[in-house]
Amino acid sequence: MQISDLPYPDPGVPDARSGPRFLLWLGRNQLGGQLKSLAWGLLHFTSVAGLPYGVGYAVQAVVDGSGARLAAAGGLIVLLGIAIACGDTMLHRTAVTNWITAAARVQQLLARRTAALGSALTRRVAAGEVVAVSTGDVEKIGWFVEALSRFAAAAVTVVLVCVGLLVYQPALGVVVALGMPVLALAVLPLLPRATRRADHQRDKAGKATELASDTVAGLRVLRGIGGEELFLDRYRRASQEVREAAVRSARMWSLISSVQVLLPGLLLIVIVWYGVHLAREGRISVGELVTVYSAVMILNYPLRHFEEIAMAYSFSRPSAQRAARVLSLERVIEPSGGLRDAAAPTGDLYDPATGLLAPAGLLTAVVCGDPDLAGRLADRLGGHATTGDTPDPGSDPGPEVDTDAGSGSGSGSGSGSGSAKGGGGRAGTPSVLMGGVPLDELPLDTARTVVLVQDKDPVLLSGTLAELFDVPSSGAVRPEEALAAAQCSDVLAALAQASLDDDPMNARITERGRSLSGGQRQRLALARSLVTDPEALVLDEPTSAVDSHTEAGIAQGLRTLRRGRTTVVLSSSPLLLDRADRVVFVHEGEVAAVGEHRELVHTEPRYRAVVTRETDEETAAAHAHASAGARDWTGAGSSTAPGPGSAIEIDIEETA
Repeated sequence: MQISDLPYPDPGVPDARSGPRFLLWLGRNQLGGQLKSLAWGLLHFTSVAGLPYGVGYAVQAVVDGSGARLAAAGGLIVLLGIAIACGDTMLHRTAVTNWITAAARVQQLLARRTAALGSALTRRVAAGEVVAVSTGDVEKIGWFVEALSRFAAAAVTVVLVCVGLLVYQPALGVVVALGMPVLALAVLPLLPRATRRADHQRDKAGKATELASDTVAGLRVLRGIGGEELFLDRYRRASQEVREAAVRSARMWSLISSVQVLLPGLLLIVIVWYGVHLAREGRISVGELVTVYSAVMILNYPLRHFEEIAMAYSFSRPSAQRAARVLSLERVIEPSGGLRDAAAPTGDLYDPATGLLAPAGLLTAVVCGDPDLAGRLADRLGGHATTGDTPDPGSDPGPEVDTDAGSGSGSGSGSGSGSAKGGGGRAGTPSVLMGGVPLDELPLDTARTVVLVQDKDPVLLSGTLAELFDVPSSGAVRPEEALAAAQCSDVLAALAQASLDDDPMNARITERGRSLSGGQRQRLALARSLVTDPEALVLDEPTSAVDSHTEAGIAQGLRTLRRGRTTVVLSSSPLLLDRADRVVFVHEGEVAAVGEHRELVHTEPRYRAVVTRETDEETAAAHAHASAGARDWTGAGSSTAPGPGSAIEIDIEETA
């Protein structure tokens, strides 16, 4: 694989059981590149190691007064110099290629895993850790993959030089052969402590980065409450902790470096002292002494790569562990029937786990007493649920309770009850069905096309407004229509003033839309979702950051633009609920009631408590009042509803 061939057609299935296994898997998948780098590294290092022999041969030729041997020695040194230059150039080229291709493979794997997990990723892993894995950790993993081949070439060269010296000059070669393992292994006792300090430094740096990210994201709110100095002090303390951890880590690595300078120096002193003693006795020639001395000096160069591989592994192991932890997360357990190779399904959207049915072509509003349950339910409806993230109602829910006899189509509840045990997903948490087809049995890209989920905190990427709306879509909804339905006229006016040509579509939006208010970001994200025009659109609190007047316009625009398309809105806003075709109330993980908003307000006390924000005391008083003397309402279907003219009735009507 060359850099020009990136990205990989298929990055493969990683071994994410542990960090070392992941590094080993990366090495195996780049075996060809590693062997090339090893070959060029051997050429480079052996040529460097051959220089002492050429120098010693030249010195001995001068001592003996032989011009022919001096010329031969000069030619040998020139050839070795050319080999050194060629080997070093190609070693650098192949090693960097290994680094970049390994980093690209990891980034592709992380991108695919992120796309597969969707919004569930940040519930399983902290956002700061995801950023650290996809940036700094990827580089550290690539560094280890790059350094591995250089280390292998250096290790082989050290062994060859020791063997060569034993053959060339046994008396001094024995000293070198015994001293080299000591030099190579001397730093091993220091590595665990250095690794722990490096891990501590990275942990502190990750927390500081996450704190800085949270501070920048909430800067508008912090300024509003005067909390900038408080968070600035927190970041100062976190920054100082990072500095102190970095200094302690640097001290340990400097100690390792000093050991790798001190011990070779001591070995060199021993070689010179013993060599001079042998030369005096006439047991070795001056040229042989120079050769051995130069060889020991040169060996310091490949020995430095022992320190590099130790540092690379020390830094890359926790990085690989974090990457493996992200890559090991699963969207769902693979269904027993395998993936379906079929066209995108259409029809009712049904969740067997809760009994929720969203009939095709209707606007269904879902009210949950638990906001966290609403978020998990939205993820389930889009097929985003991951292992351990799906709600567990505690029992196998029955069919949906539907007060509208005409709205409960057979494809919803009928197919749901049959798929609760045989459909995709895990036992106890069956897959959501679209037209009777489990979403877990669809290829991921098909499932994403069928159902689009917009969560509570949608992200706007930096770029122009036109680029924001350049998303896969059916083409049936134009950006202008979507912006109008999302009540974005004031946003467009503000962006037009910021645009050079007064065209709001050419105005630039900063990272995550931080130049816009929360309500403006929310409306632009809603418009982007409307442009895609999916078969089923799931919106989680799409109007939580706008005023009531704008919310009413959005509710009407959403109903008009999505007419004939399946839409699910998770919200407790009476303005949205009143314009829905049907409202589903989910209580404790199961559907508790279905009907229209005004009907449920009068017939379902738990629903009324959530929508009107009643306190426990008010709910108890309403129950007592209803039990004392309430009369049935026409079409209310409940004997516990409050009577006409009551205070509760007035509040409800004003809210609706």
